[in-house]
Amino acid sequence: MDLPAKSLASRLRLGAALLLGLLPTTAFAATPVGIALEIDNGVGVPLQLRAGGSYYINQLDIRASVVSGVDDGVSSLAVEGDFADLSWHGIRMVDREPNLLANADGTFVRRSFYEGALWMELPSVFYVRQLNQHGKTVGKPILLNAGINDMRLASDDFFIRRMRAIQWVKDCRTPTDCTGARQIEEEALVELRNARNNPTVFNLHPHVTALQVIWSLKPWEEYVIPVQPVHAPEWDYGFQIAVDPITPPQADGTYAPGTDVTFRVTLQDGSGKPLHPEGYLPPYNEVAFANYPSGIKYYNAFSDPSTTYYRRKHRERMLMAQIIGPAQDIQPIRSILDLNDFLVPGTQVAGRPERDGVFSEVQILPEAYYVFGGAFFPELGLWDLPSTDLVTFHLPENAQPGTYIVTVKGRRVYMGEDIPATTNIEIQVGTTQRTVPHLGTGNCQNCHNNGGELTKVLHANANRAACAGCHAPLSFELEGPIVVRTHFIHSRSERFDAPLENCRTCHLSKESIQRVSKAACLSCHNSYPQWHADTFGPIESMYVGGGAESFVSCTDSCHRTHPGSRL
Repeated sequence: MDLPAKSLASRLRLGAALLLGLLPTTAFAATPVGIALEIDNGVGVPLQLRAGGSYYINQLDIRASVVSGVDDGVSSLAVEGDFADLSWHGIRMVDREPNLLANADGTFVRRSFYEGALWMELPSVFYVRQLNQHGKTVGKPILLNAGINDMRLASDDFFIRRMRAIQWVKDCRTPTDCTGARQIEEEALVELRNARNNPTVFNLHPHVTALQVIWSLKPWEEYVIPVQPVHAPEWDYGFQIAVDPITPPQADGTYAPGTDVTFRVTLQDGSGKPLHPEGYLPPYNEVAFANYPSGIKYYNAFSDPSTTYYRRKHRERMLMAQIIGPAQDIQPIRSILDLNDFLVPGTQVAGRPERDGVFSEVQILPEAYYVFGGAFFPELGLWDLPSTDLVTFHLPENAQPGTYIVTVKGRRVYMGEDIPATTNIEIQVGTTQRTVPHLGTGNCQNCHNNGGELTKVLHANANRAACAGCHAPLSFELEGPIVVRTHFIHSRSERFDAPLENCRTCHLSKESIQRVSKAACLSCHNSYPQWHADTFGPIESMYVGGGAESFVSCTDSCHRTHPGSRL
């Protein structure tokens, strides 16, 4: 699209106006849909939007990348690529982590994470306009305030604001030795997610053909996102998941230990219309590498790798089911699931009562055998096979009586909308008496509000008791446990403004901080005293400290209190 040229001086004036908040915005009384905008290496990813709809911007992703043959951090980004004209002064490496899963040729990927560049720290504002086919503005402009990195302000338009750079070394000899590596990519990322309450709403203009995005830090450049209005889409916006027991309970409404329980999972749009035929889920290839018409999404990290906190974890888009219980025994699971567990048909047992104090079984959809088996054994053609919408969990003989939580979570991307959904249902096992979880943490709502509620972020699930089963540690992703991820994200985010040593901010009792391990400490801390490293080994993982031993309790031998915990 050819757009009218503008002088550098006028663009600089526009940048100043963006920062000062002098440009007008407007809002319309409507039922708006949050949409996701993406710009990759200066090019806007095209959007289809329902004609005549009302919208607000719920996500904005901007990425710049360059390929380098030299292991020199992210220095190439400062001299070439879409972000080369930004200020990289102050850039520093803050974390480093290998990918524990080897490449097909036996090499490994090392990820190094960088922050502190001036452009990452400065206030950022984005100016969005609707354009017609002649490049003229139609409708009112939208002003988005991304705020600053180290402070949450009432004027921020997004709950999540993350700006960083990543170096990917893709041909390391071992997880820790990248000597002689030549396959290196550097990328810079802007991630804005989860619009705050009362976002600016715009009506899609009948003559719109594109959205123009101008960034206050690059006011001389226009990003253009092509837009195609769709007048009669087959499905509605929104996403919900129906989970229905197929196996009938016993006469008293309970299920017996030692039995199988089958559930039907139905993915639906916001009006309840199924996104797939009953009994059928489309093949992995039709979803992961094509835009399945109804917007169903499957695990996507093979082609778009995600990293907890640092890179697009919301785009992993795992569709997954779990059962966990009994509710009164729910706790973090520390036993490690091996990759081989995901290469056989059926579910994976994450938690065993005799080993973990709680039972949990998980299954991704399509089941892991199709998804991971298809990746490691492409000759089997598993990615081309359709799957079922049924999930069968086996209750062990020693399943303790109580309430068990069945959870299905996923993500849908449809006509500009990229949203999560989670459904939790309860079944009774061995007793009609409902039991409840006793979690040692809480107070999430003190920060997670005004657009950042747990019903909107992450998997859109406010039931934290339903997290532990899916979030068991994996041999190839040790940071899986929700306790590790929660510590890590809040310790790295400068927008979490409570003292990190004050465990009482989130922990409700002294007992809840007394099960200590490397994983518990290193998910928050990023260094050891030297004597500790000399005695127990150096830090090998930014998430959990070491390897499988990181989940072994240190409480009995050393740690019983936490300085400054206020517990």
